[in-house]
Amino acid sequence: MKIHSVTFGCSTLKDLPLEACGSSASQVHPKNWYPIPLIFCRPWGKLPENVPCHPKLADFANCMKKKGRGMSIFVSILDGDYHECAEDAKTACRQLSTYIDYKRCEGVAEIVVAPSMSDGFRGIVQTMGLGNLKPNIVVMRYPEIWRRENLIEIPATFVGIINDCIVANKAVVIVKGLDEWPNEYQRQYEEDSDAEELKADVKKFLYDLRMHAEVIVISMKSWDAQGEGVSQQDESIEAFTGAQRRIAGYLSEMKEAAKREGTPLMADGKSVVVNEQQVEKFLYTTLKLNSTILRYSRMAAVVLVSLPPPPLNHPAYFYMEYMDLLVENVPRLLMVRGYRRDVVTLFT
Repeated sequence: MKIHSVTFGCSTLKDLPLEACGSSASQVHPKNWYPIPLIFCRPWGKLPENVPCHPKLADFANCMKKKGRGMSIFVSILDGDYHECAEDAKTACRQLSTYIDYKRCEGVAEIVVAPSMSDGFRGIVQTMGLGNLKPNIVVMRYPEIWRRENLIEIPATFVGIINDCIVANKAVVIVKGLDEWPNEYQRQYEEDSDAEELKADVKKFLYDLRMHAEVIVISMKSWDAQGEGVSQQDESIEAFTGAQRRIAGYLSEMKEAAKREGTPLMADGKSVVVNEQQVEKFLYTTLKLNSTILRYSRMAAVVLVSLPPPPLNHPAYFYMEYMDLLVENVPRLLMVRGYRRDVVTLFT
């Protein structure tokens, strides 16, 4: 199976979770660590009402077991008042439990009623589980439908969920192209300076883990498109210019609203500071990564990238544009963020 990896910065060796957080959880040795995924079943409302969970998410949960062991927690959030929706929540929980049994997943179902998805998830990430049985990985699908006019709340919700996971020391796995993902019975087959030091270190680490991989280091010191030799024929350029245009339009509307109302720049209900040069740099960096992925990993069965944290004081809409540019034309991709604790060692 051909799996390619791209990282932001140098967090490759420390980008996986070690243990559940919380005062009641004790330190877990890497050899004894097991993934406990929290599967966010239907965060973006894309599934029919009678489908409790995307079938590929259940398959994905089964694939995350370590040596055949591991328990998953499947959760959904119902918007509304708990007293009014309690019976609906019980019915939904039974349906989800039945589905988990049907997919032969080792796990439990939980339905939470909350005023909003953001409030519900924040409660889940703080309280779900017990001690070392707290979930240590949050798994959800990428919100590919976020541009629809009736779903304008998705960017702020998506960014809020990622930030909550970072604060709670939970790893994050975001699956893009879930509909095209192989199930658990399918397999993909194939034929058999500082940057140089980093490349050598990563190659040695992978070799010690018996992983055969080609290592390519991309320098981000310069972000001038012409200076870096990015071809105008590169298929990523069109997505890049589109993102520039949409961000410029969004920023223009923010400035007009601030001038009209006599307030600072506002987005997602809070004040923001927009450094336009920094926004351009984020866009170009993401363009460079997407172009590199397409150049070297177009035929990979799955591409892994480290999930960049949402930049401080940037509107959630801008972050969604960065992410869309990163995943452009990549059919199957996992975005992964841990909390900088080693679980991959030479002895696991």
